[in-house]
Amino acid sequence: MFNKINTLGGYFHEYQKSVSEPEKFWAQQADSFYWRQRWTHVTQWDFEKPTINWFCNAKLNITENIFEKNLYTHGEQIAIDWEPNDPNEASRQYTYQELLSVVNQTANALKREGIKKGDTVILYMPMVPELVIAVLACARIGAIHSVVFAGFSAQALADRVRDAEAKIVLTANFGYRAEKTIALKQIVDEALEKSDLVQRVVVYQRTQKEVPLKKDRDILWDEFLADTSTDCPAEILDSEDPLFILYTSGSTGQPKGIVHSTGGYMVYSAYTFANVFQYQDGDVYFCTADVGWITGHSYLVYGPLLNGAHIVMYEGVPSWPDSGRMWDIVGKYQVTHFYTAPTLIRALLTMGNEYLEGKALSSLKVIGTVGEPINEDAWHWVHDHIGQNRCPVVDTWWQTETGGVMIAPIAGVTPTKPSFATLPLPGIQPVIIDNDGQEQRGNSVEGNLCIRYPWPGMARSIWGDHERFKQTYFSQFEHYYFSGDGVRRDEDGYYRILGRVDDVINVSGHRLGTAEIENAINEHPLVNESAVVGYPHPIKGQGIYAFVVCPQTSTGGEAGIKQSIEQGVNKLIGPIARPDLIQLVPNLPKTRSGKIMRRILRQIAAGDATSLGDISTLLDEQIVDIIINEALVDVKR
Repeated sequence: MFNKINTLGGYFHEYQKSVSEPEKFWAQQADSFYWRQRWTHVTQWDFEKPTINWFCNAKLNITENIFEKNLYTHGEQIAIDWEPNDPNEASRQYTYQELLSVVNQTANALKREGIKKGDTVILYMPMVPELVIAVLACARIGAIHSVVFAGFSAQALADRVRDAEAKIVLTANFGYRAEKTIALKQIVDEALEKSDLVQRVVVYQRTQKEVPLKKDRDILWDEFLADTSTDCPAEILDSEDPLFILYTSGSTGQPKGIVHSTGGYMVYSAYTFANVFQYQDGDVYFCTADVGWITGHSYLVYGPLLNGAHIVMYEGVPSWPDSGRMWDIVGKYQVTHFYTAPTLIRALLTMGNEYLEGKALSSLKVIGTVGEPINEDAWHWVHDHIGQNRCPVVDTWWQTETGGVMIAPIAGVTPTKPSFATLPLPGIQPVIIDNDGQEQRGNSVEGNLCIRYPWPGMARSIWGDHERFKQTYFSQFEHYYFSGDGVRRDEDGYYRILGRVDDVINVSGHRLGTAEIENAINEHPLVNESAVVGYPHPIKGQGIYAFVVCPQTSTGGEAGIKQSIEQGVNKLIGPIARPDLIQLVPNLPKTRSGKIMRRILRQIAAGDATSLGDISTLLDEQIVDIIINEALVDVKR
């Protein structure tokens, strides 16, 4: 498909070509795909507005590049091996031909419900094949899919349904997560109580338990598909037509609906998958990400399937029924490529090596990590014990907004260094800029990570709020895309990601806006205000530390108020945003103008109050000592 990079010299050659003639470079990559109509211009862009267009005026359908383009060579090959939550339950398997048939059926069912090109479809489902099928069915007919992680609360789901103006929701009666059963349909019902936008709810029966169905709105999955044809011609789309919306937290309370377009995203997700992972026909690729996150979109669904890959999809949690489950799956399916989060690796590391005894790991060829930089201890453990000192560890940096991997080793090509994402991929031009807007050239420098030139997979807008898109990513440093991450370029020219420089924290590889969590905490009737920061967490990377001003406590005392705050966050956002530590404080450190000095709280949460700097501008300097003395972590002074 692509001319894959297979030597370090080949990388430098391709990278230089991509920087000196980017349009020619990306046109060559795009030539690997089937287009109904070729582009008139490779790209037209302006970071000031901002507008980004790739493969202008080209026509295509991304699913034709997954199915029709590959059916002759891959039709009978396995597309998906699905592993259920319960290891005693039967697994399922789809060839590319079988997958196309059921995708077409689902697409026809959506059309029968009146869904057409440009309509938005919300998917709130467990990790079952039907979720991937629904994603591809939307793409088949030009509907815009928006997958909402099935761990978000009813309120969070309602916010996304409303913002996306969705006409239909696809869900399941229940979902499994380890020994728990999650009542997904009940959550959907609660989310839609105050909404008349959604005309249809389709319910996949994951369990045998029956759930109430609302008359004239709800329909079971089997009825939804009944009497639909397995033939559905693909809708022809413009390259810049939206493919999906994916919501991510930002530095304000309102989640951002990140919009990705069709043609550029297709080229970039497929190109990066093929090169970063060095996937070959006959390999078996296992990505542990949920489809509700961008990793699931780009490197469980689109990137691998566009390359005709054999993927493994797992429904449950990594440590159930025990901490050897991941390695059982690797052995069962003879997995060659394993892509996961450092959080998972750290969690399994702490369980000890006994869960590796007797596991068949010899099939592994490449291990990838995503979501946050992998720390050195976890890197060495996964390299030595899982990769058995022979598998390259591919530490990838990218974001929901970038659509695909930006900086990473190319497996077996780039010399690796623990905790470093190493080098930018061809076509990516990173720039390090200090807080004064000055570019830091050369090596052994650090600052804000920006990108100077567009790439095909980058987001095009925030749904319904292009001005916010501009202000978030293009206003801080003129002429550049600003990632929001800090970075260091070492003496070898390798990049090490230093973490967020804005009010976003990275919990288990998932970005959460502090403002969104604070808004949820402040809904509590006894809370006056709050401030949320991240702090170092041995498993999650960052934990959530909430400083809460609560002059009165409930009858349950301090423990009761903390528990009710946690319950409130669960209800308004979901368990993923629940604070790990809640410290009740008499006040927050504020300047005389009323601004909360968050850097002080970050340092306290990190256990370091040795260099708080000038605090003379605080309205009440004594509040800092009070917070330090009662901190929930050991604070060095």
